[in-house]
Amino acid sequence: MKKIFLLLTASVAIISCSKVKDGEYLITGTATGIENGKTIILQGRDKTTQMPISLDTVKVENGKFEIKGKVTEPAIHALLVQGANGQIPFILETGEIKVTVDKDSIHKSKISGTYSNDEFVKFNDELMKTQKKLSSFQKNNTAKMQAAQQSQDTAVINGLMKEFMAIQTEVQETSKKQYVAYAETHPKSFITALIIRGMSDDPSVEAKKIESLYNSLDESLKNTSTGKEIKSKIGQAKLPAVGASAPPVGSAQ
Repeated sequence: MKKIFLLLTASVAIISCSKVKDGEYLITGTATGIENGKTIILQGRDKTTQMPISLDTVKVENGKFEIKGKVTEPAIHALLVQGANGQIPFILETGEIKVTVDKDSIHKSKISGTYSNDEFVKFNDELMKTQKKLSSFQKNNTAKMQAAQQSQDTAVINGLMKEFMAIQTEVQETSKKQYVAYAETHPKSFITALIIRGMSDDPSVEAKKIESLYNSLDESLKNTSTGKEIKSKIGQAKLPAVGASAPPVGSAQ
């Protein structure tokens, strides 16, 4: 009985340590090397126009910053650091989100703390491994291509382009498989909802596959704006094409 009481006490202590309530987010950032007073902008998108909008702005103090607010559902957002090139994409959702800013290479900044953001990082890391072959080819052959262009050596130019296109096709096919494999095995991840939405815009993907993946989604994701958008697209795909003749009355559907 005493052990059970201790376990319950420990559980209460862990819960009470959380700095956010349901429907709230807290972004705690480490910005080592960034001057005091530099601004950090939390950027989202307008739901109607999809244009970027600034949601909050804070200042760096002693290499730290903090942004707190309310959120109704997960969505892709970004942090913009004053004076830095690029942005830090992440998923704004309920919970404590930790950000470590890399001031020299902003795309190398680290995001962690919530399930979807941890998954976002892992998924992107796997994609980067796949795409490394393409970037390595570009890096290793840029000087060769430039020299061939200057000397108008069409044989070398065509050879490099052919090799590049073959690698690009291979990387694209492998990446698509990664997207599908992830979506099939992570029904509770917001990344999966984003993947399915992207697949719904790809005419090469079968409608049945999209619907199957959508049906396996966790209910909480189906109720997000992204989930509702997917459902709407599935419904639209089932509508008869414009100009198509309707089946005779009483015929089998």
